[in-house]
Amino acid sequence: MTTAMERVMDAIDIETYLVCNDANEGKKLALQLGQEMNLGEIDIMYQEFDGYGVRLRLRKYIYKPGTMYKYLTPEEKA
Repeated sequence: MTTAMERVMDAIDIETYLVCNDANEGKKLALQLGQEMNLGEIDIMYQEFDGYGVRLRLRKYIYKPGTMYKYLTPEEKA
């Protein structure tokens, strides 16, 4: 049976706002958030500090370019 994660075309984006003291702390918190969500390595695609915190867009690549996409291979029948 195919999982929903196997049907993701390329990546999952998460957009959020983190309360922090400066942009550097926001970056550290963003990377920590990825670990806490068991996403492993994530990329920060967008970051804007406004004095109270950072608005972020994080990306977790499920399939990087050149990877064999599971959704292109036929499912094995049990």
